[in-house]
Amino acid sequence: MAHMIRTDDFSIEEIHEILLDAKKFSDGHFDRILHDKLIITLFFENSTRTKSSFEIAAKRLGAEIVHLDVAQSSTKKGETLVDTAMNLDAMGPHAIIVRHQNAGVPKILSKHTNASILNAGDGAHAHPSQALLDLYTLKEHFGDLKGKKIAIVGDIKNSRVANSNIELLSRFGMEVILVAPPHFLPKTSLRWTHFLSEIIDEVDAIMSLRTQTERHSSQSYASLKDYASDFCITEELLGSRDIVLLHPGPVHRNIDITDALLDDKRCKILDQVTNGVNIRMAILKKLIA
Repeated sequence: MAHMIRTDDFSIEEIHEILLDAKKFSDGHFDRILHDKLIITLFFENSTRTKSSFEIAAKRLGAEIVHLDVAQSSTKKGETLVDTAMNLDAMGPHAIIVRHQNAGVPKILSKHTNASILNAGDGAHAHPSQALLDLYTLKEHFGDLKGKKIAIVGDIKNSRVANSNIELLSRFGMEVILVAPPHFLPKTSLRWTHFLSEIIDEVDAIMSLRTQTERHSSQSYASLKDYASDFCITEELLGSRDIVLLHPGPVHRNIDITDALLDDKRCKILDQVTNGVNIRMAILKKLIA
């Protein structure tokens, strides 16, 4: 059974196939190719966008989708995660979409199920469907990505979105530059800087990350305003440059990106959301159709 735990679970050829299917789905015409399939969502961490996006993707292709209310689930009664997964698997779903606050959980569950496990985000480890929709959004804008440069800005160390994008975008020929304060930078062989001004004249795209306040054991900045003074993407910073702006959402307005730029045509955040549904349809087709 095929799973999607990380972006490198897919070859370049398989990713091209997913991008092509997403493009076909973008015209609003699709067959109910999953009409006989059952999908369970298992979200141990809050999610609005990803959960809704997967649900809409599944329903558009005709699948039945069942949400497990984790707050009320047996894991609260002492049942282990693996027990929960094996019990759900015994009900015969074709896919289980998992989000968990701990890295590695989807991988562990994939060893105990017949269903396809789709990782919808695990701790600071990976978020493959987000990276795939970001890749799609960038390719729609630029075409070939070889030689293009993207700055990933913000709390990279705690970001599963950054991890998955670094792997995937690098494979498609983009140069990834990391921009963050020292305590948000992971150990890396990639080019990095603490200053947006150092790279703004050479990048083609910026991916701003959400400030991960819930993943910090202690508040690393005295205030988010202090962080924003150095790392918020502003209209002054971009000027008239032709730079595409991405963000995985939800956006901390005027901390990650200013209000004015969120309304700017260079900002592709709503395109990312639209593309996310089509990409997730293509992923479901690939794994369980």
